[in-house]
Parts: sequence; C-alpha cells; structure tokens
Amino acid sequence: MNCVRVRPFGHHSSNSRSMFSKVLVANRGEIAVRVIRACKEMGVGTVAVYSDLDRDALHVRLADEAYSLGGQTAAESYLNVDAILDVIEQSGAEAVHPGYGFFSENADFARSITDRGVTFIGPPPTAIEVMGDKISAREAAEKEGVSGVPGSTELVTSAAQVEAFGSEYGWPVAIKAAYGGGGRGMKVVASAAEAADAIESAQRESLAYFGRDEIYLERYLTKPRHIEIQVLADSHGNCVYLGDRDCSAQRRHQKLIEEAPAPDLPADIRVAMGEAAVKVAKGCGYINAGTVEFLYEDGAFFYLEMNTRLQVEHPVTELVTGTDLVAEQIRIASGEELGYSQDDVTITGHSIEVRLNAEDPAGGAFLPSPGKIETLLVPDGYGVRFDGGYQAGDEISQFYDNLIGKLIVWGADRPTAIARMLRALDELEITGVATTVPADIAILEHPDFAAATHSTKWVEEVLDLSEVGATVAPAGDSDAVDEPKVRRDLDVEVNGKRFSVSMWVPESAQAASGGAPRVKRSAPKKAVSAAGSGQVAAPMQGTIIKIEVAVGDAVEQGATVCVLEAMKMENNVSADKTGTVSAVNVAVGDSVGGGDVLVVID
Repeated sequence: MNCVRVRPFGHHSSNSRSMFSKVLVANRGEIAVRVIRACKEMGVGTVAVYSDLDRDALHVRLADEAYSLGGQTAAESYLNVDAILDVIEQSGAEAVHPGYGFFSENADFARSITDRGVTFIGPPPTAIEVMGDKISAREAAEKEGVSGVPGSTELVTSAAQVEAFGSEYGWPVAIKAAYGGGGRGMKVVASAAEAADAIESAQRESLAYFGRDEIYLERYLTKPRHIEIQVLADSHGNCVYLGDRDCSAQRRHQKLIEEAPAPDLPADIRVAMGEAAVKVAKGCGYINAGTVEFLYEDGAFFYLEMNTRLQVEHPVTELVTGTDLVAEQIRIASGEELGYSQDDVTITGHSIEVRLNAEDPAGGAFLPSPGKIETLLVPDGYGVRFDGGYQAGDEISQFYDNLIGKLIVWGADRPTAIARMLRALDELEITGVATTVPADIAILEHPDFAAATHSTKWVEEVLDLSEVGATVAPAGDSDAVDEPKVRRDLDVEVNGKRFSVSMWVPESAQAASGGAPRVKRSAPKKAVSAAGSGQVAAPMQGTIIKIEVAVGDAVEQGATVCVLEAMKMENNVSADKTGTVSAVNVAVGDSVGGGDVLVVID
C-alpha cells in the first residue's frame, strides 16, 4: 500500500508516550481488543473490564489489568455505571475509551467520567447531547444549512403520532432510536396497523442496547445508498474529513459489508458531503473522531445522523488514508493538534470490510447463532487484515452483540479489492457457530454489487439468498457440555499481609477441595420441530420477551406466537401451521435453547 499521510502508522509525537499512563477500555469484544492494541503500540497501559461471562475473553487476556464488573447481561455489567466508576477509582486510569455501543454515545456517562477529572476519549458531553439526540442533531444540521430526510422533531410515544406522520409524508415510516444508531432499535412501519407493535419493539431494543428507549420518526426512502463521512476534530479548532465510505449492503438496517471510498459517487457530491460533514461537526463544537451519515438517492443527499464515536467500519478508512484512527483519538483527547489540513488528506486505492457475525443467513433470515467457536483460522497475505474479538475456544454469548470480527482488505482499485476479499473469505475457516460468510460471498459475487447499483434495501429485496445457509460443524460429544466454573473465596497471605481473594474454578475442583459435590450435567435434549408439525421450536438460544398467544387461541400459519431476543436482536417465532394452541411451554423472561418447543399447535 502506498498511502501518503502526514502521520503514518507507527509515528508518535514527542509526548505520545506520556500522554496517558493508563486507559480504561469500557467495552468488550473486537473493539476492546482494537483499542488495547493501539494503546500498547503507543506505550499506554490498559485496563479491561469484564462480566462474569467474559472472564476469560480475549480483551481481558490482552489488557495489562482487568477488573470484574459482575453480572451476565449488558445491563448488569457493561451498562453498570457505578461498577465502571469504581474500577476507574481502583485502577487509577487517567482516561476512558468507550469503544462503540454501550456508553459510547451517552452524555451522562461521559460527564460522570470528566467530573472525576478523568479524560473521556470522545467528544465533549455537550456535543454528545446535541448529536446523540437525533432530533436535536437534525436541528443542529439544519442550522448549518445541511438538510435531512423529513422527520419528527418530537419524541414518539403513541401509535397516533406514527399514523399522522405516515399520512403526511407517506408510508413506510422508520421508527428510530433517538439515542442510538447502527440499526439498533429501528423498525420500519408499512401501515398504521403495525405502529403499536413497532413502537414497543423499537423501545425494547433501544433500551437493551443503548440504555435509553426514546424514539422518533423519519420518512423511509425507497432505494437509497448509505454514505458516511469520517471526521476528525481537535480542541484547537481544526477539523478534517477523511474521505467517505459506502455501507449500503445491509440486513435488518445493520451493515454487512462496507467500503471506502464510496464507488460511483459523482465528484461534486463527494466533496459536498465532506464539506457538509465538517460544517455539522464544527456547528456542534465537536472534538475527536466522529461520523456524519447521509442517504444518497437520485443525485441528492440527505443528512441522516452523526455518530459521536468510532464506527465499526473505521478500518476501511484507515487503509485508504494510512491513518490509525484510534491512535488519533487518543492523541486528540490528550490535547494534541491534528498536525495536518484537508489538503494533506490523500485517498489511495480501495478497501472493503466484511463483518463476521455469528448468524445463520438461513435463506435471508439471518438467525443469531450463539455458541462456542471450535475453529478460527484467519486468512493472510498482501493487503489482508483481521480485527477480531475472539479466538478458537471462546464462547459467543446470547447476551451480547454477535460480531466475531472483521475481515478487511486493501487493493489498488475496487475490482482488485473485491477479488482479494473473495480469496480471503475462501481461506477463512470458522466452525462451531454459523456465520454470515455465505451471504457475504453472495453479495460480493453479484453483478449489482460490482456495478455499485445496490441500495440499503437490496440485500433483503433483491439478493436471492434462498439457497444460502451456514453449516455448523458438530462440536464433538453432543451430550457433553463444558464444565461450569464456580466462585471460591479464599484468604491468602503475601509477604505477611492478608488478602481476601475470589477464584473461579471448575465445579470438579470445588468438590475435590471439600466444596459442594458436583452434579453430573449433560446437555438438555432438544425437541426439534419439523415443518408443519405444530411443535413450534426456538430457532436459537435466547430469552422470551413477549408471548402473543394463549392456550385455546386459533392461529394462522406464519402468525407470530412469541418474540425471542438473542444477541440484542428481536426475532419473531411463527406458527408453522394453522390450528389451535394446545400448550404454551414458556413464560416471559424464560431462557430457552435452540430446538426447545415453545408452543404446541393442534
């Protein structure tokens, strides 16, 4: 790669190694690993936090220090403000990097950090408040002369508001999380009859992922492309944009494949979008890395939102500009100037990123596939990069996002990058969980993608995935499960000083040392339903969050009988035949396994 940049990889300013002595990474998975690695390269110490389920996770193993937050779900751990603040105090961390998701766009969290004299590696809380609230963000953009898609300027609390908006602007209508992004908490409503259920579902997803459930409305464009602009702004008044990205290959309003630069975009539109993004950033007093998103359709572009954080797809920008965005975030947060202007930004070649999610494309259904990664062999070679959050033997939990990692390639041009990505995907080997790889290959090989004529609706409305699915290799003994660990509290002495410590040991070790005897466990037997049998089974492991039927109800084939949440996504479980409900085997809040019979229809 011949990228020409003012600040190439590996370069540090004279005070880089003393900017922060220790950074706490308030996240998990791939992004926590990414930040930890950048800190290590800059000579900055790292502090990881983890839930009970992430005790042995990769980000914990890589960090210099690691502290338990307790709990299993995100709400009990990574969204537990008091627990994180306590770790900051214990560890002596001087700065906090929030990654993406969780608290990355939460102004209250950022303020709780800065109020303690600790640096938040992100924008000021005031900027998060303006741009994190998608309604005030629209207003801020319009003040700078940047127009958005028609949308509401008040929060939505009733189906009547959705109906009125749809009547004025036309259907379908998008319900969106006011304090989130990335497609989480977004529901598309085709008619007034769907409004009430969509509001409820959008609020649940938004609360689970962002800790807030406020929602608003936007007109839903029919065939737009999703274009976003990466911006960097320092505390000295400098702001630049680092080219653009196309993120139009999506399912469930969440991205599958991203690339930089955006293909087949008119030069004048490309410049106008970049300049508009800088206006929006400067208009809200933005500092640090951020992304301004637009929808592009029929030669016109509309402001969509600003994500006040690092994006999942940031590596494609890094590869075409030669800029380490995480390192830049840390430098900016420490008070350094950018050191370059817009004229210095050079785009070289083309980069493509494929998100590797633990999901089974299943003919287009994209069903979450939690479980243990048995094998993970990543490709290599010129222009290939892998950013992962897991290794072979690690567990993908139903309680968190299902992103395993990201495969990124660089090529001298777009055809070369596509060919390189297909080669890399062919070398990639992941077993134990289903992944989105078969769908990724179908996208990359399609002539519409090659011609850049796809839109955000293309995967779900045009791409034929009827014969596409993932095969999960058997994980050895199907009746055996990994031995669980239990907590053991011990008193120890170090140099004569007494400490109370907790150890997590296998149950068998606990029993051998005089603890409670271990009960032999085996994997629960699953009753897998056949099509049309009336034995409606869970398609994957998850939690029941809503039940739509009761014993005695008449149901039609295809009707939703319950809603299952897995990996922060809601999945409707449908009746496989027409009949009468004779049994409901679950209640709201129950955890179920793939294949468990939820409802019986006679």
